Amino acid sequence: MTRAARRKPARPAVAVTGLGLVTPAGIGVEQTWHGVCAGRPTAAPDGELAGLAVDFSCRVPGFARDGDAADPSARRLDRFSRFALAAAREALSAARLDPASWDGARVGIVLGSAAGGISTLETQHRRMIDSGEARLSPTLLPMFLPNMAAGALAIEFGAHGPCLHVSTACASGATAIGTGLALLRADECDVVLAGGAEAMITRLCAAGFAKLGALARGPDPARASRPFDVARGGFVLGEGAGVLVLERAEDAAARRVRPLAVLAGYGASADACHPVAPAPDGAGAQAAIERALTDAGAEPDCVDHVNAHGTGTPMGDRVEAAVLRRTLGVRPSVTSVKGAIGHTLGAAGAIEAAVTVLSVARGVVPPVANLTDPDPAIEADLVRGTAREQQLDLALTESFGFGGQNAVLAFARA
Repeated sequence: MTRAARRKPARPAVAVTGLGLVTPAGIGVEQTWHGVCAGRPTAAPDGELAGLAVDFSCRVPGFARDGDAADPSARRLDRFSRFALAAAREALSAARLDPASWDGARVGIVLGSAAGGISTLETQHRRMIDSGEARLSPTLLPMFLPNMAAGALAIEFGAHGPCLHVSTACASGATAIGTGLALLRADECDVVLAGGAEAMITRLCAAGFAKLGALARGPDPARASRPFDVARGGFVLGEGAGVLVLERAEDAAARRVRPLAVLAGYGASADACHPVAPAPDGAGAQAAIERALTDAGAEPDCVDHVNAHGTGTPMGDRVEAAVLRRTLGVRPSVTSVKGAIGHTLGAAGAIEAAVTVLSVARGVVPPVANLTDPDPAIEADLVRGTAREQQLDLALTESFGFGGQNAVLAFARA
């Protein structure tokens, strides 16, 4: 029996027909793709974090700052919501979908974020402390509430179907995509915009992560994020958004739109072990991988590639690599984009899902940026140095979050 024959999805296929990205590698799919394939680190000193223990980050370049008069939406939407809107607009254009002509009642929105409009909350809290209640903006709550990015997309695109926000920490974007898959399979929607957005590069968040010992340090910000490297010491804060357009493959075919990939499976689990550390045995992560494969109707030896969570924390990378070795062996190629764009937190699962879709569609796997001396304790086919050409029939992307949240997505070649 061939590997392809073992993959027999029991449900109608769900296609990815559009992608949108806003990341530290650039605004738009092509800029992000070129940046991660070049293995180009984006971490740099951040003036807004000056004086903190860790004063560098991975910012989205060229994106209007909060309050920018040139961007009217900056006065009513938090930065994370504006990231989501920009990504969604690109994704819809790529999918050749016109919101003016669709049945909005059959369109759903599912977005993930760990912290929502935390920048707005911090700014307004400082204003109240410094100047009193009268100086608060009436847009505080509409900008801060985590569900408002999903709401903003629904308003802009006339999407009247399920409009959901999910929060599973750094797995949020992947959880949102898995939820979108479920909505399509249940025939609740014909189209789902699913993904994640995050803008947590604030002084409070940076200081908090530093206190946990989670952030990378060192004299050279560009080399600080180094997943799977023996010298890794944590992650670099990033920001951005990723949005995927999901629809049934038969509907895409009827529109004569060729899918980029098929969203074949989703698996989720909880470690139920520790608030911030992964379970040492990796049992929860393994369960999520196995559930995604079962959902996709695939065996472990069907997996050609894994876009790993790969944050660059000493324990996290070691546990993840051990799980991959135990579950999938050493055959799949493995990468992590966090060396290039940092850890985008609640958006990471969606951004990395989009990169995985591009790898499947284009037959190219980006390298792990800054991976110069692989940890000898890690047994994996790590892609390093330059991007690798590889035909991918089935690829996984993994996302793990505080609270022991695990989410794994499986993408197949269309």
